Amino acid sequence: MFKSKLRKYIPRLVLSAYHYIIARLAAAWYGFPSRQLVVIGVTGTKGKTTTANFIWAVLEAGGKSTGLVSTALFRIHDRQMLNPYHMTMPAPFTLQQFLREMADEGCTHCVLETTSEGLAQWRHVGIWYDIAVLTNITSEHIEAHGGFEAYRAAKGKLFTSLMQHPQKRVDGEEVPRVALLNNDSEHRDFFLRFPVEHVATFGLKRGADYVAEDVVVRPQGATFRVKGAHYALRVAGAFNVQNALPAVAIGEMLGISPATIAEGLASLRVVPGRMEEIEEKQAFTAIVDYAHEAVSMEAALTAARQLAKRGGKLIALLGAEGGGRDEAKRPAMGECAGRFADYVVVSNVDPYDDPPGEIIEDIARAVEDAGKTREKNLFCIEDRREGIRKALSLAGKGDVVLITGKGAEQSMIIKGEKIPWDDRMVVREEMGVILPAGRHGANNANRSK
Repeated sequence: MFKSKLRKYIPRLVLSAYHYIIARLAAAWYGFPSRQLVVIGVTGTKGKTTTANFIWAVLEAGGKSTGLVSTALFRIHDRQMLNPYHMTMPAPFTLQQFLREMADEGCTHCVLETTSEGLAQWRHVGIWYDIAVLTNITSEHIEAHGGFEAYRAAKGKLFTSLMQHPQKRVDGEEVPRVALLNNDSEHRDFFLRFPVEHVATFGLKRGADYVAEDVVVRPQGATFRVKGAHYALRVAGAFNVQNALPAVAIGEMLGISPATIAEGLASLRVVPGRMEEIEEKQAFTAIVDYAHEAVSMEAALTAARQLAKRGGKLIALLGAEGGGRDEAKRPAMGECAGRFADYVVVSNVDPYDDPPGEIIEDIARAVEDAGKTREKNLFCIEDRREGIRKALSLAGKGDVVLITGKGAEQSMIIKGEKIPWDDRMVVREEMGVILPAGRHGANNANRSK
């Protein structure tokens, strides 16, 4: 808390220089481990974590020992741990230490979820990236960067870095430096400007190098074809088809057969905190998802609606971060939840030092504008555990409860204090409280209370 207040008084250039020097020192301290790895950076506003995990799964299926750094979890080959740092891209010394562990344990490839904040703070310095993936760009995080152009430019640092180091040889083979872009993004042309050895595109529309065709979405996954090869996903959400396309493209680039790529994609059944179903033998479906802005919220709500049984209701819990983070997204998220869900609970996410009630009200007013009524189908409950309990208590047989905003994050920050937290664990605990002994599901009695 003291550190965050102190930063406000340090000139931006001084702070930037400090971050740059620390990143250089960290890379040198650990012996520049990224030079021994094929490093794949995944950036974008949403979808990064699932995309990174799909890439990891395909590379592992292809026999390439691979490490992963992502919002949800870290992996070294088949060993994994949840990300405990409350940040996607850890501080330089932590990040370089993890890269060193990958190299020392025989990894040849690394998938690194790379954020705009990490890039702005030079955490990528000293990391030799080989493939840069752009998932998409929306207007989230613009306040932290001082505007959308600065936000987009921060993302561009990843692509600039591709040609700022010598070409690598890993396992005796030259590693190409590739920009892999979402062809459906309106910002694609901005990223085409950066000089690289190769550019490839992916998307759902014709014109991309890797196009998903014959897409069939099912409640528990999807099937599609790319260049005639058939692929099946076992994670829910139509949006995951696009998240899987970079894995297909990278797999082909690295010589992995379509059959093995398919095997890798199908092997990924759960990404912690990404449309993760919590099963305690209840009669309704409970899902935890990281959705924390309007676009991802709509995608998660759409996927959750498809999981509801005929006539089943959709109950959504949401909130937004404080600490100067994008305030404009709050009403947009509220409006979205108000339109898509039958019941809405607005609660804390990470208020930081901001008054939680103000954040909740920003969202709740938009939920009301979308047609919901307080204490009937809209509930404002500051305490997140109580909010989750309320959302679960509203559910009956065939309903879906969608808990959004934190995913598998391992802490919550309130008044500058980091509190241990895991939505998935809390959902399990609260279902144990509200479900009857037979665990047949809530009984609908408090639907309108």
